[in-house]
Order: sequence, then structure tokens, then C-alpha cells
Amino acid sequence: MSFKKLNTPLMEALERLGFEEPLPFQKKILPKIKSGSNLFIVGKEGSGKTSAMIISVIQKLKGEAFEDAPRALIFVEDKTAAVELEEKFKTFTRRTDLRVYAAFDEPNIDNQKEDIYDGIDILIATPKRLFQLFKITGVNVSQLQMFIVEDAAFLIRNSAYNDVVRIPQSIPKCQYLVFADRMDPKIERLKDTFMEYSQVVSYKGE
Repeated sequence: MSFKKLNTPLMEALERLGFEEPLPFQKKILPKIKSGSNLFIVGKEGSGKTSAMIISVIQKLKGEAFEDAPRALIFVEDKTAAVELEEKFKTFTRRTDLRVYAAFDEPNIDNQKEDIYDGIDILIATPKRLFQLFKITGVNVSQLQMFIVEDAAFLIRNSAYNDVVRIPQSIPKCQYLVFADRMDPKIERLKDTFMEYSQVVSYKGE
């Protein structure tokens, strides 16, 4: 898949950011993500996983805002990761009306709930905070099209695993993507929950 097959706002963003052609791993995974498959995407740091994820989300959402409920949910480890990913998304979405929001573990959960109710398209969240919001009906998942775990190694290191696997039980239908530097038995356990019918796409590089 080349960048030429992407929607116009995304093409303009890539040109502005200096992306000329996909990296080798991106050429491999972008078509598979576009197909709608559930995927474990495993590749070393620097292989272009995060950029491919951002590109795929914007492409799936057609670079346009729609109604109020989030259509893409992305789990990250902590506040730092949430803020960093939000900023990366905004460099791509600057000239679109897509609404990107990061929710993380801080005392202002009511403010976060109100912000989300006001309408967002892409929600980046830590597992603990997302589950807290979900319990107080602070997140409507009925419109979700993509459920993503970014840099899934954090599921191995802390108790976030249980919070992550609870949410899909309430999602009618969407695409599931798990990104990781390497597979681990705990990550593979996701096959017993929402990743049952998934493929593993890996890239070791040169």
C-alpha cells in the first residue's frame, strides 16, 4: 500500500510532515489494517508502528469528525504516553476537524467526562482511567470502529491487563489492533478474550 491511496487530508498531512513513502514494515501492515482484520502487530522500535497506527486511524475515520461518540479508542501506559500520542496525532490532524482527546489518571475525572460528552473522535486513555469513566457512563462505546493497544508491553508490567480486557465485552463490533515490540505470553493471552480471531504480523527488520 502506498501513501497515494490515502484520503486527501491525510495525504496533505504526510506531505507537510515529509513522509515520502511507507517504511518496509508499514508497507506490510497498512493494507492488513485497512482490510479490517484483528491484528497483533509486532516490530522493533523505529519500524514505523506508531505512524502506521495514526495513519490507519485517520484513514478509517475519513479525516472527518462525526457525531459525538468516539470511533477510535487507544490504550497507552500512562499520562506521559497519552499526552505524547495526542500531540503526534494532532500533527497529522491539524488541518482536519477530527477531535483527539487524552484521558489519564488525575483527579479531574468529572471534567474529563464532560469533555468527552462534548464530542470526540479519537480517545487516547490509560486503562485505569478509561475503566473508571466507563463505570460512570462517561464513555459511549457504541460507535467504536477501532480498539487499539499501543506499545502493549505495559500490560506485562502492571495490572492494566484486567481493565483492558473488560471493555470489549460492551462493544458491539469493531477492529482490534495490538502493537508490541515483541510477543509475550501475557500479550498472547488476549487471544482468549477479544483477539480470538486475530493474525500476527511481525517484522524483524534488517
